[in-house]
Amino acid sequence: METTSSREIYANPWMTIREDTFVRPDGGEGLYGVVDKPHYALVIALDGDAQRSGAGPSERDRMMLVEQFRYPLGLRRWEFPQGTAPDRAVMDPAELAARELREETGLTARSWHPLGLLDVAPGLSSQRGRAFLATDLVAGDPDREETEADMRAAWVTRAEFEDRVRAGEITDAQSIAAYALLLLSGR
Repeated sequence: METTSSREIYANPWMTIREDTFVRPDGGEGLYGVVDKPHYALVIALDGDAQRSGAGPSERDRMMLVEQFRYPLGLRRWEFPQGTAPDRAVMDPAELAARELREETGLTARSWHPLGLLDVAPGLSSQRGRAFLATDLVAGDPDREETEADMRAAWVTRAEFEDRVRAGEITDAQSIAAYALLLLSGR
């Protein structure tokens, strides 16, 4: 596909919307609207007996979730800590992950493991995210942005997380996909 034109339709500190025209390989012309958002980092902060002993996953492992109001849905939702750099800035994914974890939960991690790459909505948006596992955690105070003032944080076990996904209480696609990456990693 060859892009023949691109124009910005809208911009704010978190995203831009552009309209592209293009030519398909068969010569047909097309029009596409794209939501451009900066890449994000998502963190599964994992704490538990298995993590401290070096053993495999345990029923006692717990993960940190945050809950906040998601305006487009008009609902409060639970998810793993995640976010983008301010003002559509580009940041190293690992640095962004550490920043988001500390900002939203107050936790810092001594050990980091990349889990994988996630595409948010590839038919609509250019946004991609990197998922990380954070272990060997140290508690601290959150330093939330103004838009996160009503955020809550809570520990859940793996079993509780899975039950809440099945019950439709956790519906954030990125969090569910990152959990799948965690399972596939064998951690």
